[in-house]
Amino acid sequence: MSSLRARLLAWLLGGVVFVGAAGGWIVYRNALAEADAFFDYHLRQTALILRDQPVEYLLSQEVAPADASYDFVVQVWSLDGVRVYLSRPHAVLPAITTLGFSTVSTAEGRWRVYGVQALTRVIQVAQPMSVREKRAAQLALSTLAPFALLLPVLALLIWLAVGHALKPLERLTTLVKARRVNALEPLPDTRLPDEVRPLVGALNELLARLAAALGRERAFMADAAHELRTPLTALHLQMDRLARAEGEAERSAAMGQLSAGVERAIRLVEQMLSLAREEPRTPPRRVPVALEPLARECIAELLPLADARHIDLGLGAAQPLTVSGDPDALRTLLRNLIDNAVRYGGEGGRVDVSVEENGNTAAPRVQLAVTDSGPGIPPEERARVLDRFYRRAGTAPPGSGLGLAIVKAIADAHGATLTLTAGPDGRGLRVIVLFPSG
Repeated sequence: MSSLRARLLAWLLGGVVFVGAAGGWIVYRNALAEADAFFDYHLRQTALILRDQPVEYLLSQEVAPADASYDFVVQVWSLDGVRVYLSRPHAVLPAITTLGFSTVSTAEGRWRVYGVQALTRVIQVAQPMSVREKRAAQLALSTLAPFALLLPVLALLIWLAVGHALKPLERLTTLVKARRVNALEPLPDTRLPDEVRPLVGALNELLARLAAALGRERAFMADAAHELRTPLTALHLQMDRLARAEGEAERSAAMGQLSAGVERAIRLVEQMLSLAREEPRTPPRRVPVALEPLARECIAELLPLADARHIDLGLGAAQPLTVSGDPDALRTLLRNLIDNAVRYGGEGGRVDVSVEENGNTAAPRVQLAVTDSGPGIPPEERARVLDRFYRRAGTAPPGSGLGLAIVKAIADAHGATLTLTAGPDGRGLRVIVLFPSG
């Protein structure tokens, strides 16, 4: 059953029928108790009336009930247990019992009996319990009959009431269906029931996140197009220069510039792809990653670049620590940090990589740090350099402005914090990434 209205109708009617059945059982039990009290009273009164009559009257008269449902039976017993009078014959009758009220079981069912002693006789008035039970069932059925007759009317009212209550959902569905594909404005949340408002709020939050994601994509595409225009224009000019080159030396110089331009364009595209992979903030796959071997691997990969710039690149403090994360993303993070430090640390400088605990005993965390001895970054610009495509004025060599943006995206995806400070001696730049332990 997929219809919400049909489900509500079934549940509500089921609950009503269950409560009605429970109420009917309670009504029946109450009616049976009332019938027991009523008929017990008449049993006793009949027995007391007959007790005060002369014995000859009992032996000469036949006591008959007023109607079939008033099914009393009178028996008179001698004191030695011999029945001397019976008001009407039955296939099975209760035998003589103790004085007062008692319930006797026979082959025909149970009997309610009241016995009283006269001077020389015992008078016993009995009634089948089935008479009382039948009367109680009739009372219960007569009470529940109007309810049963009104049940279809109740079902119709519930159906109409549920349909009216679901009207806001229908209007909301119609509104969502009528929206354009690119319409990300919030849905109206006025005149909505309290139960529907959280759903609309959740949809509006989703639309806001979609709008933000699309905005980031548009900004990324615009920035990427802007950043690609410059190297592509430079490549076009270098190709023209190569075509106009007259001598071998000029042609060789043009080829070198063209090759360097192509390399810069390739690096820009690679960094843009890396940033695009990290931008959605999807949770990375989680596996244990040992940072020390990863740091040694990235250092070995970038050592030729460091040697070419006469930079002392090495691993300083290194503890065998492990974090939970994506090995490929963490390799990209570390490679970008070391590459930035080597490229912008200045020739003849030093770049140190360290992997250690942060020293906080209350909240220990794994600290990955890359420190260079270059000119550093002024404190007022450290937050800006984490933005995409941002490059400090006068920075050499030229770059894409994506390296630290990629590092920040990967750190955020791993629940790590990224901090830029000056080096231990107050010079250079120290980039610290604090990972959760384990």
